[in-house]
Amino acid sequence: MSSPRTKAALAAVVLACALATTDASAFTHVVSRGETLAQMAITFYGTPRFETALVGANALDAHGASAIVPGQPIEIPAPSHHRVAENETWAELARMHLGDARRADTLARANGTVAWVQPAAGQEIEVPAVVPHIAAEGETMPQIAQRYIGDMNRAWELDAYNGRKGDQKLVRGDIVLVPLLDLSLTEQGKKAARAAAERIRSEGGGQAYEAQRRAEADIPPLLADVRAGRYVDAVGKGNRLLGSGELTKPQLAAVHRALVDAYVALEAIGLAAGSCAAWRANLPAPLPLDPRIVSPKVRAACGAR
Repeated sequence: MSSPRTKAALAAVVLACALATTDASAFTHVVSRGETLAQMAITFYGTPRFETALVGANALDAHGASAIVPGQPIEIPAPSHHRVAENETWAELARMHLGDARRADTLARANGTVAWVQPAAGQEIEVPAVVPHIAAEGETMPQIAQRYIGDMNRAWELDAYNGRKGDQKLVRGDIVLVPLLDLSLTEQGKKAARAAAERIRSEGGGQAYEAQRRAEADIPPLLADVRAGRYVDAVGKGNRLLGSGELTKPQLAAVHRALVDAYVALEAIGLAAGSCAAWRANLPAPLPLDPRIVSPKVRAACGAR
């Protein structure tokens, strides 16, 4: 079992990795002098209420404080969008974008409907921003619901999203994923998101070459960390590699394979499932899950029976 301290460290290095693979509209903002989290929330969301989303997405309160300094990069959670393809269901879309088909109800509610009424082909749906929260000592799910959603009576929604029972107590360091169905960007926020996306697209060229060259040197130490049981270090290295630039498919497959092992060992099963999906997507052949060489926990995280 992973300790609360290990879980908190995991969340701190992952930041918002629970949703990073699904929330393409999230972007990074660099703190300017005198700027506060409340001001950012007003600028990007139109209300200071979502200051808590900024704190949670960046694990700013992992050590009991949420101070920011000029020049600090801050992840700005934001919803993303998906154009529904023929025969796609809420369950399939939830697995693809939220990491678990059982979250179909959340995805459907985010789009003003119910999970048993399937979306129409060509329909554009909104995928809600999801923020990881690190549970504090003695904290309860109703308190987290009050903090992020503004209604402690909706704690059942967080229990359902996280696959927890209503009477299951939180332990310090537990990671609770909080879908923010009513979080949306202001026009200024949308402009900032578009500008961030444009910067990423315009970097191109030699930067991809440099990222791939560095990855060739950095992947072996990542694999060594996994073999040695340094799983939190492996998560940090792996996610830095994923954020370093445009890697090749074999490099992405290697990084995500290592992250699957690390997340499984740290009991972050939702993150393991997300990395497994990315691992599968970057392989040229079907995912190798031979039970003679792949552990049962990894097979389970990858949906093997």
